[in-house]
Amino acid sequence: MTIIIDPQGSGISGNMIIGALVDLGADADKLKEVMESSAGIIGKVDVNFDKTNKNGIDSVYCHVEMLDKKDHVHYNELVDKINDLDLDEDVKKTSLNIFKRIAVAESKVHGKSLEEIHFHEVGASDAVADVIGSVWAYYSLKLNEEKIIGLPIAVGGGRVKTAHGTLPVPVPAVLEILKDLNFVGGPVDSELATPTGCAIYAEICDEIKEFIPQAKVSEVAYGAGSKDFDHPNVLRIIRTEEAGKSDTVDVIETNIDHLTGEEIGYLFDILLDAGASDVSITPIIMKKNRQGSLLKVIAKKSKRDELVNLIFKHTGSLGIRIAPNLHRGIAKREFVKKTFEIEGDEYEVTFKIGYVNGEVISERPEYEDLKRIANEKNLSLRQVKEMIK
Repeated sequence: MTIIIDPQGSGISGNMIIGALVDLGADADKLKEVMESSAGIIGKVDVNFDKTNKNGIDSVYCHVEMLDKKDHVHYNELVDKINDLDLDEDVKKTSLNIFKRIAVAESKVHGKSLEEIHFHEVGASDAVADVIGSVWAYYSLKLNEEKIIGLPIAVGGGRVKTAHGTLPVPVPAVLEILKDLNFVGGPVDSELATPTGCAIYAEICDEIKEFIPQAKVSEVAYGAGSKDFDHPNVLRIIRTEEAGKSDTVDVIETNIDHLTGEEIGYLFDILLDAGASDVSITPIIMKKNRQGSLLKVIAKKSKRDELVNLIFKHTGSLGIRIAPNLHRGIAKREFVKKTFEIEGDEYEVTFKIGYVNGEVISERPEYEDLKRIANEKNLSLRQVKEMIK
């Protein structure tokens, strides 16, 4: 399955993303609770979702009303406040990545360090609600398990009033965030792409394409913008069934001959925690007949630089090879939970099921679930596997 984010018609903003994700199936009541409680670290907000029609397109509008306004917040203070929230760690980590994109863009525009940067519009309580709300909805729909393709963003045109005065559209922070990504001006004299919306888009998209790839569409969702134009002011998100049959990955390699087994094991954990799709070690014979190991990491393009820096840091390697944009075939995957009674207690085990052309090719229980049962019941992994067949 592949998700396509399409901001070609009318740009992108945080509340448009949230509206589209609610239209795609995210729990609006739970999302309202998450957004209002998270935004409370800066100021109170009231969140509502309404069905609306934008020039003939039914869509969901997410309205975030600021009930009070506090002084601007410095970046480091915002990071600490988000880390203290009672949210899933993945939600907090991804939200912080998005705010870092905004902070880095602001720091470059204003010539200040991250420590000096404070937020105006992008650090207000409504922006916190937009970012954390978008990320929570993204994970609640398990979109992190799918490939996300972004299409070019329509950024609008003209001028807009900001905390820094009247600026041309797109504003400087948007230009910084969208570096190396496709976007286009117009189609109206108005700001269509906000820093918050662009940063969320840049963080969750695995790939940016000029056109929609060959796909079998299964669902289309629409999030409404606040403005009214002669065209539908909506962001659409498209769920497809076939576009995920192949994708591209980066393969990162380096030779290692000076790390202990414990250090290599630690490196495994570091790379997987940082977002590597797969990590492997192969014994090799190096020059002068030295025994060594080949470290191979498979990763999405968006994770490449971070993983390369971690390999340099933790191995001391003087050279790392990168094979970018390698095509790979991937089977359709889904995760199914099954309940088993083991020695008088019920346990839920998640199975990863792979399909090719609608036929099941593999059905395997997740290791972490087997490990948990084995530890609690003082059994071997082999015994647990036998009990859940």
